[in-house]
Amino acid sequence: MKTITVDDSQPVVNMVLRHLRELYPEAEHIGFTAAEEVAEYAENNSINVAFLDVEMPGMSGITLAKKLQSINPGTNIIFITGHEEYMRDAFSLYASGYLVKPVTKEDLKDAMEHLRYPVETKKQKRVRVQCFGSFETFVDGRPVHFGRSKSKELFAYLVDRRGAACTPEMIIGNIWPELPPTESLKTHLRVASYEMINAFGELGITGLIIRERNNMWLNTEMFDCDFYDYLAGDEKARNSFCGEYMTQYEFAEDTRAFLQNKNL
Repeated sequence: MKTITVDDSQPVVNMVLRHLRELYPEAEHIGFTAAEEVAEYAENNSINVAFLDVEMPGMSGITLAKKLQSINPGTNIIFITGHEEYMRDAFSLYASGYLVKPVTKEDLKDAMEHLRYPVETKKQKRVRVQCFGSFETFVDGRPVHFGRSKSKELFAYLVDRRGAACTPEMIIGNIWPELPPTESLKTHLRVASYEMINAFGELGITGLIIRERNNMWLNTEMFDCDFYDYLAGDEKARNSFCGEYMTQYEFAEDTRAFLQNKNL
């Protein structure tokens, strides 16, 4: 879900954005102080909800609303103003709501719950994986503590493999590339995999890591991941990629190069 807030007062924009980000942290919220910039933005970006100040210099919120609806009739328009006399004009455009300043978080929540064109939002999973930039894993919004660095690197490698089954030899060749797959190293791998599974188990996450017939892989349906969203064409994930992918791991070089070439 994407919302925009348009008001010629930067403090008002900041206030609305702060409330929306607290209410809907999984969505993308963007602010503007010039109405003229918004029409151009809307031509190239899908907008689900637009919070518009009615009185703005240059282009009024009513005029901007008409432009947004001509671009995408399914855009929800919610007017924000300090004057109630514009209410008739607002509702003649089939607006989803009309809020009088000062707007509270409760006002915004109520307006979002009564949209004319309901927005389907992606239900967040308990586990979220961040691949862009430095690799990190979160459960319920808090970083996962793996105990040792190789347990975290092992999980990162399995994420990079996107659910493909991995043998011990494959894993060792990637996270211990300088060493042969000796029995001693296989023991280190077993310890790392135990600590990895235990790190999630202590947080109530089971079934994420699958081991069968000496192979290991992930149930990719159990977690959200910016890398996977990027490959699925998600706009927010595409915008968040700045050329960096699992920066702390050598095994990620091939995927990193693939993404950089794809992003050209």
